[in-house]
Amino acid sequence: MHLDKINSPEQLKKMPVKELPSLAEEIRQFLIESLSTTGGHLGSNLGVVELTIALHYLFDSPKDRLIWDVGHQAYVHKILTGRKSQFGSLRQYEGLCGFPKMRESEHDVWETGHSSTSLSAAMGMAAARDIKGDQHRVIPIIGDGALTGGMALEALNHIGNERRKIMVILNDNEMSISPNVGAIHNYLGKLRTHKHYHKIKEEVEFFLKKIPSVGGAFATAAERIKDSLKFLVVSGVLFEKLGLTYLGPVNGHNLDELMECLRQADQAEGPVLVHVVTVKGKGYLPAENYAEKFHGVAKGYKLESSKEETKSSTPVKYPKIFGDTLIRLAEEDPRVVGITPAMLGGSGMNEFASRFPDRCFDVGIAEQHAATFAAGLATQGVKPVLAIYSTFLQRGYDQLIHDIARQNLNVLLAVDRSGFVGADGETHQGVYDIAYMRCIPNMVIMMPKDENEFQHMLYTAYRYDQGPIAVRFPRGSGLGVDLDKELQELPIGKSEMIRDGNDLAFLAFGTMVPLAMKAADQLARDGIHAKVVNARFVKPLDSELLNRLHQEGTPIVTIEEGSAIGGFGSAVLEYYAEQNIYDMQVKVLGVPDYFVEHGSVEEQRKEVGLTVENLVQTGRKMASCQRQRV
Repeated sequence: MHLDKINSPEQLKKMPVKELPSLAEEIRQFLIESLSTTGGHLGSNLGVVELTIALHYLFDSPKDRLIWDVGHQAYVHKILTGRKSQFGSLRQYEGLCGFPKMRESEHDVWETGHSSTSLSAAMGMAAARDIKGDQHRVIPIIGDGALTGGMALEALNHIGNERRKIMVILNDNEMSISPNVGAIHNYLGKLRTHKHYHKIKEEVEFFLKKIPSVGGAFATAAERIKDSLKFLVVSGVLFEKLGLTYLGPVNGHNLDELMECLRQADQAEGPVLVHVVTVKGKGYLPAENYAEKFHGVAKGYKLESSKEETKSSTPVKYPKIFGDTLIRLAEEDPRVVGITPAMLGGSGMNEFASRFPDRCFDVGIAEQHAATFAAGLATQGVKPVLAIYSTFLQRGYDQLIHDIARQNLNVLLAVDRSGFVGADGETHQGVYDIAYMRCIPNMVIMMPKDENEFQHMLYTAYRYDQGPIAVRFPRGSGLGVDLDKELQELPIGKSEMIRDGNDLAFLAFGTMVPLAMKAADQLARDGIHAKVVNARFVKPLDSELLNRLHQEGTPIVTIEEGSAIGGFGSAVLEYYAEQNIYDMQVKVLGVPDYFVEHGSVEEQRKEVGLTVENLVQTGRKMASCQRQRV
């Protein structure tokens, strides 16, 4: 077994080149077996095995900076840099992170969970290298899906203009999470498939070199001929016009060809782009055939199968409710369109896309464009529904403010993965959207307590025509409640009293309602009677309820799976301050001021005190203080 002997790039470099393909197969088998226990990003990592081996074999990490875009494809890098023994804890609480992590290893020089950041980081590192007079290489590895992100194109423009020595590796596997879309994807497809490109390019360049120099006019004509032929055979014109030397496409699973191409790239002056073609899920047939499904797998997937172990009694997932409700709305109203930034399947929109292909827009990994595209639709009387993860909405924040809210446009934001997300950890936690949306004028923000209320909130948001409105919802399955057949419109800004009591009030937002109910049950056994309020809306607040609680002198505990700074509890405190009410007891329970790392959602909630036990303890203290005051 070669893999058992490799704990560092130095040990890898001692292997004969002829043995590297065997090592690649061992790594694939290890990933398939290990991730069946822990879960994780399988397909993307199977696709970059040879590429990662070649990079570590030829170059000198960590002196040479290997910068992994997104981080989904960094598992092989972790294995080759001494972390194979930790894979049993992958994405588990206090275990190995599923993304590059600086504190784990000196070989992780950049941390990322969002796409399209590597090229900008590489430009920064290359500029710092040159300022300090160092000599190391800077090598960002970016996927073709990530290349559709505007930030990546901005960085390419800067890299080409600066002409610093950077080796960009374009990992072209034709797949991000949903199938890649757009002109850049189509352009790369032509590069991959053109049969005669390499031969014609070599012959033209050889011919031009043989022509004697007979004056500037002829030389200019010769260059014009060369450029025309480049366009004719679809070479890497896009990248070369941006100022990068283009090499490829090269087979990313042939180590001999791949390493030769990387050696050539290392000799190039200035920035160079190496176009590497790989197969997502390479070496594991189910992952190759079901690339979208095997992008990320849950623990317990069956080996040699396209299916995962699931419990038949699992409640319906929130994206399914969203997709079904969106179809119902679209059937009734031809103005309804759906938009997603490369998360068609994850957002539950596959069936909607099939039913309404002309009203479904997957814009690729381009959240900024998605937001302003929705705004443009709204100006024309269309009803755009932007399905976007909370963590990805952050990337379109300026567009949310400037293009949607400032113009007070009727855009429905379906904000998925709000709250803790579990194993994906700190880069994907959806705990900041309440705070960053609440401060924007014209916004309405709500969150359901369960999947039945969720469908009603989507209908309410669809019916709302006074500006932008956001419906937050959590990752995963609902509570298993029955779904009403008829959709109902909820009153904007009104909460729901679920349980009455006179000792204190739990004001719970979204996923925290069930916890508040359990805590109230326990307190009742101690003779403490707590109101449980399903807040529903964080903006606008239910001022009538808050005034009544003040009149009653009822202490309040606000509970939210979001940032305590600037969140729902902050909104309640701000309301009382604005009303010059200073005698209210308000305790805010939420996510504290630090980044919560990976683990299960339950473990993350426990870490920050969003548990029944802490609610009970807090409730007892609040009730005791109130009784002493009375």
